[in-house]
Amino acid sequence: MVADAEELLISTANQTGEGAAVARARIQKSLQVVKGRLSTAETALIDRTRLAAKATDQYVHDNPWKAIGICAFAGVVVGMLVARR
Repeated sequence: MVADAEELLISTANQTGEGAAVARARIQKSLQVVKGRLSTAETALIDRTRLAAKATDQYVHDNPWKAIGICAFAGVVVGMLVARR
């Protein structure tokens, strides 16, 4: 979506007039806001993913046999679902 908006902004660069300039300015401002929000969301997602990975690692170290059992069960379920198709 951001790439499409940037492409639209570039394609309207040759158009003249006050309306086109105002539209380009609005599009550019909106793109900056969206990019900032996406950057913030990306950072939050990375932080949450790291926390989940640490928690999973700690759980596996504390309960190795449970982790093996859970993985084996998940493998059997996935295998059964794949075999049906």
